[in-house]
Amino acid sequence: MNEAAIHTILSRLLLGGSLPGGTKLGEHRLAELFGVSRERVRKVLHRLGHERLLEIVKNRGAFTIEPDLREGRVVYEARRILESGMVAHLADHLTEAQIARLREHVDAEADALRRGDQATWQKLSAEFHFLLAEMIGNPIVQRQAHELIGRTIMLVKRYETTLGSACGCEEHRLIFKALAGRERGRAVKAMSSHLSLVETRLRPIICDDAGPSLEALLEEAIATFRSEQGTAASPRHEALAAPAPR
Repeated sequence: MNEAAIHTILSRLLLGGSLPGGTKLGEHRLAELFGVSRERVRKVLHRLGHERLLEIVKNRGAFTIEPDLREGRVVYEARRILESGMVAHLADHLTEAQIARLREHVDAEADALRRGDQATWQKLSAEFHFLLAEMIGNPIVQRQAHELIGRTIMLVKRYETTLGSACGCEEHRLIFKALAGRERGRAVKAMSSHLSLVETRLRPIICDDAGPSLEALLEEAIATFRSEQGTAASPRHEALAAPAPR
């Protein structure tokens, strides 16, 4: 398995919010699960640390980050500044093809929510913001947006109430309508309001359930990735192709 695939799998797992803060991601165990060298795993872990999805502690290793609500306020402020500028730019520069792509995306969000598919809705909800950053066409803006969005995804997974689902979906549609109508001021207001509302919906949640182990979650994530890629698991990873125990 190459570094890009390992990065995708670990990113999904970290952004999914299933692992408690402070969980150690040991190089040796990860190398065994992925069937690769520790050096390859180490490169991916350091990349994730650079992206602020992991904490790299010298002489101790890589650990999951415990989302902090106080830091989250600062991150959301940064997102409002950045993404308000993004939609202001997009309102003037979106192509018809990009508008059609955004329409398809918000429709897919609404459909997932209507079907009660929370996992798909959460994935599409995050991708809406990634998609806007991609449409800017500026790699620096895209990199900054990905880091900030990634950090707030972990906050939302940990602290947002389920009430946010329907609200967030409608807020995305309002942003889309403003962009499709090329209404710069309305788009900026809709984005700023949306991010502020998401921030206000964050509440501390106490959960005593330890949940599945790191190994079980990784095995499931690897199996899902292989299924999406349409490739059969190699004999060495046959055990990873089965659903993880719950």
